Amino acid sequence: MSQYQKPHSLERDSLGRLVLVDASGNRHVGVYPVRAFPITAPGAGISLMDQSGKELCWFDGVASIPEAELGLIEEEMAAREFMPVIERITKVSTFATPSIWDIETDRGPTRIRLKAEEDIRRIAGNTLLIADSNGLQFLIKDSTQLDKVSKKLLDRFR
Repeated sequence: MSQYQKPHSLERDSLGRLVLVDASGNRHVGVYPVRAFPITAPGAGISLMDQSGKELCWFDGVASIPEAELGLIEEEMAAREFMPVIERITKVSTFATPSIWDIETDRGPTRIRLKAEEDIRRIAGNTLLIADSNGLQFLIKDSTQLDKVSKKLLDRFR
């Protein structure tokens, strides 16, 4: 057992914050989970960090997290990790940047503003990450799986 997986407990306080009680009995209030590889391997490598960004606890993967704690960690990550998946690009205002895109995501239709072509980043293989002008991140899991219209619109920007 590594030093980061010493006996500990994880709970929520009355304000809804995650609290890690370490092996020495110290209470770390306001801890938050961070995925090591949120896009390419979301179930591998999860760390619990304190409010100053110091790692307090490390799990090699979700399988190594005690079941009672996994629910708390997944709840916290769902609240922190808002990354809609783009399923279709229905319209772009112009093929120059900045441009307005009408898209359909796994969370419903929306409109984003693309400031520059550099805001479209290839993560791994055909996975793309698109940052809108407000700093929100949108994911295209596999650009080859988009419909023909979406691919054509996207290709004008890459």
